[in-house]
Amino acid sequence: MDTSDVRVRVADPADAPELLRVIHAAFSARPAVDPPAEALADEVADIERALTDGYGIVVERDGAIIAGLLVDIADDTATLRRVSVLPEASGQGVARALVESALTVAADLGARRAALFAREEFPQLVAWWKDHGFDVVAPAPYGFHMGRDLPVVVDVPTADDMQRLGRRLARLLRKGDVIVASGDLGAGKTTLTQGIGAGLDVEGPVISPTFVLSRVHPARGDGPALVHVDAYRLGGSLELADIDLDASLADSVTLIEWGHGLAEWLADDRLEIDIVRGVDSDQRTVYLTGFGPRWAGALDALRETR
Repeated sequence: MDTSDVRVRVADPADAPELLRVIHAAFSARPAVDPPAEALADEVADIERALTDGYGIVVERDGAIIAGLLVDIADDTATLRRVSVLPEASGQGVARALVESALTVAADLGARRAALFAREEFPQLVAWWKDHGFDVVAPAPYGFHMGRDLPVVVDVPTADDMQRLGRRLARLLRKGDVIVASGDLGAGKTTLTQGIGAGLDVEGPVISPTFVLSRVHPARGDGPALVHVDAYRLGGSLELADIDLDASLADSVTLIEWGHGLAEWLADDRLEIDIVRGVDSDQRTVYLTGFGPRWAGALDALRETR
């Protein structure tokens, strides 16, 4: 998605009329189902109430809303509703940006799980949600209840704290784990990896492998080796495949910096880490998201009260 003219933000109740227009346009563009989607009966007052009792996320292009959704939070679960993208904006990565932002806000607000309902008449939508970490958890009239764990959010004030987080994370890791780490230059990806290396007790030093693309750090004991990859200079997933990581995946912990959008194919079960800089300080906020059965509940030990 070209983000130069796109803005993702939390919705305001004043957005209700325009958000309703997007919801009606998106749901009207789908094939007719019986019974009809409840969204088609929504009125402005319904959206205003939803935005007051819960929250919403909208995507704007050139100042106009082109996508949006509603979120209700109860009992540590954030339920996504009315996920809508204008038909002319579909296929451009808008839905992914919309949902990722909604889940991040939900995690910041203390929710631990995300849930939604998917109609059985739209298997392509069910598949899309599965590609974004959701699993079918129970059948429901006319469809399925789906859910996934939300990111674990950890505040990291200093570089030493980042290394300590890496050591704590290392205690949860085992052979075959794949980690995809993202964040701006200098955000702390390599610092976190150094903590992981120390926790795994691998041979060092662990430094950024920018110019050699990957480094293998053998374990000193019986634990897994650490394969540290820097994908910053790679042009795509095919170049990453040329490194032949498959040969070491089963016996190592593989961590790919700058791997978002390039490395997800390596493993359906994976850990994605996003490090966000503080606006006016050295503090970082780390979002850890597990995908697949391997990570279901595995990160709970890292949760903090925020």
